[in-house]
Amino acid sequence: MTDNKPTAETDVTKAWQASQNQKSSAKKLRIFAALSWFIAIGTEAAGIVLLLKNKFDEGNLALLIGLLVGIAIFAVAGSLMWKAANKHDPASKAEKFKFFVQNQLGAIITVIAFLPLLALIFMDKDMDPKNKKIAGGVGLALAALATVIGVDFSPPSTEQYTVDMNTCAAQIKANEPTTACSPEVAAQAQDIAKDSETVAAATKDADNPNGRDVVYWIAPKDGTEKSAYTLVFHLCEDVSALRGKVVNEGSVTEAYAQNAVRLTKQITMEQRQCGFAASE
Repeated sequence: MTDNKPTAETDVTKAWQASQNQKSSAKKLRIFAALSWFIAIGTEAAGIVLLLKNKFDEGNLALLIGLLVGIAIFAVAGSLMWKAANKHDPASKAEKFKFFVQNQLGAIITVIAFLPLLALIFMDKDMDPKNKKIAGGVGLALAALATVIGVDFSPPSTEQYTVDMNTCAAQIKANEPTTACSPEVAAQAQDIAKDSETVAAATKDADNPNGRDVVYWIAPKDGTEKSAYTLVFHLCEDVSALRGKVVNEGSVTEAYAQNAVRLTKQITMEQRQCGFAASE
C-alpha cells in the first residue's frame, strides 16, 4: 500500500468551497442583478431612441433626467445584488481574468448602461445648449456615482475565505474569541473544529493522551490535487475501508482541502482496528 503524504508545500487554498445553500443564494441574487441591469440598459435604449427622434430638442428635460435617474437606480441595485452574490460564492484569485470580471462586473455594466446615451447627448447638435449642459452634467454625476458603487474595492476570494475558515476553526478549538468567523466561513470552520475534536477524542493512547489531528483518506484519482467528489476520512490507514487503496495522510484541515469532508461513522470499529481505546 502506497502513502501519498501531504508535504509542507501542500496547497490548501481550495479548502473552502461554497455550500449548496450558498450557491443557491448566489444564483438567485445574480438572476435578480441581471434583471435589474437588463432594465437599466433597456431604459438607456429607450433614451437613445427618443434622442434620435429629436424628442429632447426643445424640451422634455425632466423626462431625460428621469431616464438617467432610472438607469442609475437599476444599475446600482444590480451591482449591490451582484456583490452580495459574490460574498456567497466568490471567485478564485488563481483565475485572474474571471476574478476581475466577476468582482467588477457591476462597474462594467454601469459604464455600458450610461456611456452610449451620454455620448449621444453631448454630440446632439439640435438639443438646446442649456438642456444639454444640465442633462449631460446630471448624467455624468449619476454615472460616476453608480460606477464607484459598482466597483468592489475589497473583493472576496476562495483563498481569503480559506484563511478565514482555518483561523476561525483554530479559534473555536482553542476557545478563543471567534474574530475570523464571518457568516460565509463559520459553518465549515465549525465542521472542521468539531471533526478535529472528535478525531482527537477517538485517537487517545499512552503516547498521545490528548489524541491526534491526523486522519487518512483515499487519494484523489489520477494524481489530482482535489477529489471531484466528497470522500470519507478515517482514524488510521489500517482500517478495512482503506485496505488496498492509495491513501493520503494529513490533518482534518488538509483532508477538507482534498474534499475529504466526511468523518467515518464507524468510530468504535476503527478504534479497535487502529489500536486505540474505544470511547465509553
